[in-house]
Amino acid sequence: MTFAGMEDRLAVEAEAAWEERDLPVTLYQMLSETAARFPDRNAVSFQLLSGPKDKAETLTWRALLEKSSQAANLFRSLGIGENDVVAYVLPNCNETILTLLGGAIAGIVNPINPLLEPEQIASILRETNAKVVVTLAPFPKTDVAQKVNEAVRHAPHVETVLEVDLNRYLTPPKSWIVPLIRPRIEGKAEHAHADYLNFNKELAKQPKTLSFEDSGRDRVAFYFHTGGTTGMPKVAQHKYSGVVYNGWLGHKLLFKETDNIICPLPLFHVFAVHVILMSAIASGAHVVFPTPQGYRGEGVFDNFWKLIERWKITFIITVPTAISALMQRPVDADVSTVQTAFSGSAPLPVELFRRFEQATGVNIVEGYGLTEATCLVSCNPVDGEKKIGSVGIPFPYTDVKIFKNTPEGPVECGVDEVGEICVSNPGIYAGHTYTEEDKNRDLYYFDKYLRTGDLGRIDADGYLWITGRAKDLIIRGGHNIDPAEIEEALLGHEAVAFAGAIGQPDAHAGEVPCAYVELVDGASVSPEELMDYCRIHVHERAARPKFIGILPELPKTAVGKVFKPDLRKLAITRVYNEALEEAGVPARVVGVIDDKKRGLVAQVQANGADQSAVENVLGNFTRPWEWAEETEKAA
Repeated sequence: MTFAGMEDRLAVEAEAAWEERDLPVTLYQMLSETAARFPDRNAVSFQLLSGPKDKAETLTWRALLEKSSQAANLFRSLGIGENDVVAYVLPNCNETILTLLGGAIAGIVNPINPLLEPEQIASILRETNAKVVVTLAPFPKTDVAQKVNEAVRHAPHVETVLEVDLNRYLTPPKSWIVPLIRPRIEGKAEHAHADYLNFNKELAKQPKTLSFEDSGRDRVAFYFHTGGTTGMPKVAQHKYSGVVYNGWLGHKLLFKETDNIICPLPLFHVFAVHVILMSAIASGAHVVFPTPQGYRGEGVFDNFWKLIERWKITFIITVPTAISALMQRPVDADVSTVQTAFSGSAPLPVELFRRFEQATGVNIVEGYGLTEATCLVSCNPVDGEKKIGSVGIPFPYTDVKIFKNTPEGPVECGVDEVGEICVSNPGIYAGHTYTEEDKNRDLYYFDKYLRTGDLGRIDADGYLWITGRAKDLIIRGGHNIDPAEIEEALLGHEAVAFAGAIGQPDAHAGEVPCAYVELVDGASVSPEELMDYCRIHVHERAARPKFIGILPELPKTAVGKVFKPDLRKLAITRVYNEALEEAGVPARVVGVIDDKKRGLVAQVQANGADQSAVENVLGNFTRPWEWAEETEKAA
């Protein structure tokens, strides 16, 4: 069907109440129905290397159902019941998909980011009490196996580690060389509590039909960690009903069985898992996963347009950082099959939006979602008006309200009035979003609306705009970073009295971490020394600040807390002015105001520069700007 605006959304809701729709209850039912409809159509494809002629492995829907059933049977044979956890620490490959689906059919599956450090992986394994871990066998150019080996040492509930050998995806002579240069891991024999087995060998022993009865009822089947940067992560739990909802949305509004989707996003993240893979399962669309690292894989950006041509891609799944990198390469292949690009995880700069559409002739649809909501919340209508900078209109059966907190309790905001974005939909497990009950306190309004922590407004046409964040999370290319880790590290330095970490604008990643500090009276230290200190004491590489500024005094609230909005204004001014100077544009940011509708807005003095020159530079960032003279005239 077309999805052009609020009228279409309301028409979908008018067809039937969500509870009255004839939909699968479990993941196994959803997968079985699609395999029955399209048994011989392509379901998923994976290629280890990025070349347009490199070896690829494709599973049909029949094969995917059979192998997922084998994986579920394998996990049951290893003691996984409906309340037990299978964790995987894997890059993208077909075994990752089988683990994901089989784990959620047999018990609860817990994807873990393989870029995390061993202590963070171990923390998540302990938090979820994972019994089985699926990960890589040692392989050249990756340390995933080594990290997981170390993590398992500190996760006593893990009984079995199943290893996936990527060498089977290679062809000779490369496949002959890997065994000769494969890294060795010492100390496996010391893990008395964990048996190490070959995933594919164990899988082959299992029957291709489910050897146990699918529960046929709604239950928690997925755990997704939302952090992992400091201490104990938050673990969000997702029920089958939320997953079916996300899959149904994709089928109803985006994909059909004839679509080919390229998804170079990681299968430890809800975007790839729920928004794309579950939508494919619901619709019968074909998903292509290029290289284990997706967009990070060697040669993926250079070969991207050729991969589009190879697989006759109709939908591109992307994020702003990837779009930025793609726009540095020529469109050197036939991309006429592409109908739409879907972008999420972080705001898309206006200039990047325009550049992509001019280069490819393809519309970008921006969407908004979050882990706690089993992902999807809103998107710009595929067939209707796309308001650049907006995240579109809420999906059918998703109720978005903007609330402001008052002494009398939460009050709904009016049109264009900024408040906290709150969401209710079939993907929200109200009252039980996190596995730890304490973390669910104060997370909902009226026991129904999830408080996202994002600030925003809804305009007169029903479009949702994000203007900032009530929470302090730094979002670097879609990756959440807790500023507390940076601040705690800096406060451990003897010269630092106060520290405030924020996200500074970045043309590639949306924002990157930076920090400002106030020194102890009489102390002396350079920014370079503090940067070196952070390289040691901030354990997650992505969280290490790209800039540290030393101020005579940090801005503070009346109760002595660091006032971060003022730090954000400093960072915007500094970054924008550096970009303008590097581009040889004489304009300069002379101030930053907090606009009710747009959030923080840079005030730019022209100094003889024309508007197009400034737009070419500042359009690469997500935060808006305006001429300083306009404000003066308005005053």
